[in-house]
Amino acid sequence: MKFTDSPVIDLQVLNSHLSFHQDNGSMHVGTSVWSCSLVLVKFAERWHPSTAAAGNNNPYADLLNFTGKRGIELGAGCGVGSMGLFLLGLNDIVVTDIAPVMPALKHNLKRNKPVLKKALKTAHLYWANEAQMKALGPHPFDVVVAADVVYIEESVGPLVETMVELVAEDGVVLLGYQVRSPEAHLLFWEKCGEVFEIEKIPHEHLHPEYAYEETDVYVLRKKKQNSVENKKAS
Repeated sequence: MKFTDSPVIDLQVLNSHLSFHQDNGSMHVGTSVWSCSLVLVKFAERWHPSTAAAGNNNPYADLLNFTGKRGIELGAGCGVGSMGLFLLGLNDIVVTDIAPVMPALKHNLKRNKPVLKKALKTAHLYWANEAQMKALGPHPFDVVVAADVVYIEESVGPLVETMVELVAEDGVVLLGYQVRSPEAHLLFWEKCGEVFEIEKIPHEHLHPEYAYEETDVYVLRKKKQNSVENKKAS
């Protein structure tokens, strides 16, 4: 189920106002705004180090301090995650999706350029495509952003492979998540459990106005045991 069928979705991030146009007539899910991206951005805003509400007892101050960090969004769709986190300080971010979604993504980036004050970098990326990942330039990235990207079982393997390839050893994957397919859901968390330490953000820590029961935020970090075992072997 989509967040709303309204052709325009508005989102306030700090003191800025983003506006996204979605194509209700499209056959591609990426041309719609889904709730996971909104929930992820508003969680980051709630606990961003610059917000007074976070105070001195902010458990996510380091996680959401984007100063000097590089990011990439996978399956960006209309670009909600990228643009929202850009306004929260993730100023070096590459926004990616597949070719059929690019017109909608670029339209929304252009639509919000007066707010963003710059044109964000975009790139075609079919998950696990080695040539396209190489064309992204220097990687890994400090922050990999993904929202509502787990919905087809066949794409789970390439998605997890891409996350592992693109996130730095000490980086994080910020994931907005909702169960779309039971089969994809089980496979995704099975594969993630092999390579990532998984932290689920408590629901009460989400933004109170964007804490939908069916939507969660996760933080994924690469498991360190692989590098430890490699050192022992050498």
